[in-house]
Amino acid sequence: MDRRTLVVMGVSGVGKTSVAQELVRSTGWVFAEGDDLHTEANRQKMAAGHPLDDDDRWPWLRRIADWIGEHEQAGTGAVITCSALKRRYRDLLRDGHPSVFFVHLLAPPDLIEQRITARRGHYMPPSLLSSQLATLEPLEPDEPGVGVETTGEPSEVAERALAALDAPVAASAEEER
Repeated sequence: MDRRTLVVMGVSGVGKTSVAQELVRSTGWVFAEGDDLHTEANRQKMAAGHPLDDDDRWPWLRRIADWIGEHEQAGTGAVITCSALKRRYRDLLRDGHPSVFFVHLLAPPDLIEQRITARRGHYMPPSLLSSQLATLEPLEPDEPGVGVETTGEPSEVAERALAALDAPVAASAEEER
């Protein structure tokens, strides 16, 4: 498998961190939790139950894009979590970064709500799920990525994501013959 940057995306509570950690175990690539790149002000805003707006998100997304660029330039495979809810956010992450491949985690809203409600110690309250679902723009056909259902264990979800990652590479190799 070639060196890529996998951006594990989706709404809060869909399983980004758990699946990303399994992807790292399988690939040996470096990992960053995108939430760690939020400003303290963003964390406090979300903890208070207020959704982020574009002005809040752009500096955070630029930090993620910079992280991607550093690892891409170093030639290392990488995995990072990021909600990447809108097409224009994903466009910013991809701009100048040909290694980016999105792994869009999918689950029914009621399952995501159960997961958010059950987790402890996270600043994102369940009340913000509806705003994230309303903001989410699914991957479009021209975006490099795949949607993956989050049913089963995180390791099974990661296996499905890696299989999908290999599929386009294998298909393009066949076309070149």
